[in-house]
This record gives sequence, C-alpha cells and structure tokens, in this order.
Amino acid sequence: MRLVLLAPPGAGKGTQGARLAEIFGVPHIATGDLLREHVTRGTEIGQRIGAQLDDGELVSDDLVLDMVREAITAPEADAGYILDGYPRTMKQAIEGSAQAEALGKGAQVAVYLAADEDELERRLLQRAQEQGRGDDNEQVIRRRLQTYRRETSPVIDYYRERGLLVEVDGMQPIEAVTRDIVEKVKVLRPEESTI
Repeated sequence: MRLVLLAPPGAGKGTQGARLAEIFGVPHIATGDLLREHVTRGTEIGQRIGAQLDDGELVSDDLVLDMVREAITAPEADAGYILDGYPRTMKQAIEGSAQAEALGKGAQVAVYLAADEDELERRLLQRAQEQGRGDDNEQVIRRRLQTYRRETSPVIDYYRERGLLVEVDGMQPIEAVTRDIVEKVKVLRPEESTI
C-alpha cells in the first residue's frame, strides 16, 4: 500500500498515519517529523529549514522532494508507505508523482481529511500547550492555515482528477476516521480487501 495523507495542520494526519501504517504493515513517513529531526540534529538541511518552520512557512520544494524520495526508496518502504505531510504544493505533487512513478513507487491512493478551521485552531493551540511546541502559537497557526489554503488545497483537486482521492470527515472520533479510511480504500483498491 502506497498512500498519501492530505489534511490541514491539526487535522490528525500524524495520528491516522501511525494507525494506517500499523494496519497496512508499512512505514509511516511524516515529512514534518523528518524536517524537525534535521533541525534538532543541526544538519545542513536543518539549518536551512529551521527559520522557515519557525515562521510557519513551507520548506523549499526541491529540498522536501529529495528527502521524500530518499524515504520512499529506503528498504523499509519496499512494501509501501503512508506518506504524511507531502505533497504540500502543486510542484511537489507533479514532480514527486513523476519521480515516484518512474521508480515504481507512485501513490495508489490519496486520503483527504476534511476539517473545520476553527476546530483545527483550537486543537493546535491545545497541542502547543500539551507538547510545548514552539511552532504552534496563535499567529503561526493562522499563517500555517492560510499557507495551506493557498498552496496545498489545489493538490486535493490534482489527486481527485487522477481518480486517486478518498475524502473522509476528519472531525469524527479517531477510530471512526480510521475505519472510514480503510473502508474507502477497499472500495478504491479492492486488492487491499485482506486488511
């Protein structure tokens, strides 16, 4: 199973990504975690992206594309992947799809978690308090949601036009969201009916 998770910040991509990875038996590749790991380790990549993350901006497409390509071609992703937080721009979607398909690693389905922005802002502020995340203050959250609307929303239509999109109400309880995703993936990809 090669699945892409699309959703605004705070809609539950990380939670669902981990649950789906366990169900499908593939790695959960969270680009946000990969980027933060580079920042924490102080790598060259981390130094270049740290300021962008702190400001709620998107990291450059080329840099993210390189990181994702490396992750989906790693041996642990031979059986597939759950890709969380990528693609975030049309350039990433188009170039990433072309590269992944050339490697025989193209996404088979894209899951969009639809969510209410007021609820997302509340969730993100709560997460910031609970986890002490400096990248989740009120001003940055609003900027991240605006950036999402501008840059990432068109990606949803890209997958819809390719016949790969599954839309799920991300405001449901966690278990219900997971159940809906699995059921809708089964409809779109009947060969996955053994899950």
